[in-house]
Amino acid sequence: MPRTHTTPPPIEFNFAQYLMQANLHRPQKTALIDDAGGVSYGELMHKVQCFATGLRDLGLKREERVLLLMHDCSDWVVAFLGCLYAGVVPVAVNTLLTAEDYAFMLSNSRAQAALVSAALLPTLQSAMDQGRHEVQHVVVSRPVSALPQGALNMADWADRSPGQASNTLADEPAFWLYSSGSTGKPKGTVHTQGNLYWTAELYGKGVLALTEKDVVFSAAKLFFAYGLGNALTFPLAVGATVVLMAERPTPQATFKRLVDHQPTVFYGAPTGYGGMLASPDLPAKSQVALRLCSSAGEALPRDIAERWSAHFGCEVIDGIGSTEMLHVFLSNRPGDVRYGTTGKAVPGYQLELRNEEGAMVTGHNEIGDLYIQGPSSALMYWNNRDKTRDTFQGVWTKSGDKYSRDTDGYYTYAGRNDDMLKVSGIYVSPFEVESMLVTHPAILEAAVIGKTDADGLVKTKAFIVLKSGQSLNEEEVKAFAKEHLAPYKYPRFIEFVSELPKTATGKIQRFRLRDQENAA
Repeated sequence: MPRTHTTPPPIEFNFAQYLMQANLHRPQKTALIDDAGGVSYGELMHKVQCFATGLRDLGLKREERVLLLMHDCSDWVVAFLGCLYAGVVPVAVNTLLTAEDYAFMLSNSRAQAALVSAALLPTLQSAMDQGRHEVQHVVVSRPVSALPQGALNMADWADRSPGQASNTLADEPAFWLYSSGSTGKPKGTVHTQGNLYWTAELYGKGVLALTEKDVVFSAAKLFFAYGLGNALTFPLAVGATVVLMAERPTPQATFKRLVDHQPTVFYGAPTGYGGMLASPDLPAKSQVALRLCSSAGEALPRDIAERWSAHFGCEVIDGIGSTEMLHVFLSNRPGDVRYGTTGKAVPGYQLELRNEEGAMVTGHNEIGDLYIQGPSSALMYWNNRDKTRDTFQGVWTKSGDKYSRDTDGYYTYAGRNDDMLKVSGIYVSPFEVESMLVTHPAILEAAVIGKTDADGLVKTKAFIVLKSGQSLNEEEVKAFAKEHLAPYKYPRFIEFVSELPKTATGKIQRFRLRDQENAA
C-alpha cells in the first residue's frame, strides 16, 4: 500500500550515498537497461564512486558547476550521481536546444566542465566557440570516433579508484535544472540534496507505491524534473529496474520498449499518450505488463485518459509538478482516479488557491492561482532575484497555474496564468476548450488563445491539428464546439496547422501562438 514517510533526512546527507546504502544488499540486480545493455546495482555504484574520483582529479571543487548535456543512458545516471557524490553540482540541460541556448547556460551557470554525449559534442563546441564560458574540461560519453584535442573519454574513468562521498548537507545546493521555457527564457533552478529524497518518499513510494519488483520506463527524459524522478530518483530508491532510451519518444520507439522490456510502470505526457492512441501500431494489452501509468507536463484530457485505460486495463495517474517543486505535488492516486481532474494534494504538501488580490479562494469550482508548500521546493533561481522573490514567497511557491477545487476536494486545471482568457468578463480556461476539441474523432491536438475581434473584444481562437487522413472544415469545428461548450467559450476563430509549438517536454507554447497572431 502507498505510504507517507515523514522522517526528514539527516543534516549531513548525500543522496548518491543514500542510494548506495539502500541497495547494498542487491549488487547483482539489474539497475539500468539502456541501448547498450544492462548495468547492475553493484556496477552502477562502483562507477559512481570512480566518476567522483575523476571529477576530483580534474580539480573540480565542491559546489562548482558542470554542464550535463547527455542523451538518456546509464552514463547520464553515473554522471549525475557521481557529481552529487563528489559534492559537484550537475546542471542537467535539455538535449534538444540550440548552440545559442547552451552558450547562455554555460555563461549563466559558470560551468567549469561539460559532460556530453558524442552526438551532441558538435553543438556544445559551437556553443563554446561563442566564448562566454569557463569550461576547463570536456568529458565525452561513448565516443564513436577520435576525440577532439583536449576532450576526455568518460569510459577511461572506470579504471580509477573509488572515492569517498563528500560530506554534503541536506540543504546544500546539489543540482540545477533549467525551467522548460513554456513562457519564455529558461531560469536556472537550484535544488538541494534533500529535495531528491523528499520526492522519492512522498511521491515515488507514497503515491506510486514503487517496489524493487517494478520495471519502470519514462518517455519523459532525465533532464526534465518529471523524468529525473521517474527514471532515477524513484526507482533507484527502492531497487527497481529502469529502462532508458536515448532516442526521442516516438510512438514506435515507446512501443518497442513497452513490449521488449515489459515495464510495469510507464510515465508519459498527454501529447505522447494522444499520439500513441492514434497510432496503428498500438500494442495490445496482452503484449505489455503495465500495472500503472503516470502523466504530467500538462493536464491530461479525460478522453485520452479513459481511452488509454480502457485499452490497457490500467489507470493513468495524472498529476502536476514543476521544475521549482522538482516533481508532482498534486495528483490522482491508484484506486482514486477522477479523470478530467488532477486529483488532490500529495500527502506532505499543502495547497492554496488565491485570487488576484492574494486572498484565499474558498468557493467551490472558483478559479484561483495555485500555491504550494512542501519540502522539495527549490532554493532560488540563479542570479535572478526578482523572479526568485516573485515565485518563492516564504514557505509558499507560486506555481503560475490556475485551478479550481470541487466539493469533493478534487482540483481541476484551468490553465497557466499567462494563458487564461477573459471573454465577456468571465474567465475561460484554454485547457477546457482544448480538452473538448480533442474528443472529436478527427482532431489530434488543439491549442487555444485569445484573439481580439473587429470590435476590440477578446474571443477564443483554436489552432487544430488533424489526425492523419482526416478532414474537417471550420464550420464543422464550430458546430461541434457549440454542442459541448457555453456560448461565450466556443472558438470564434479556427486555424488548421500541421503541428503546435512545444517545449522538448511536450508542453504547448501558447505564447508563441500569441506572438504569431500579434505579428500577423
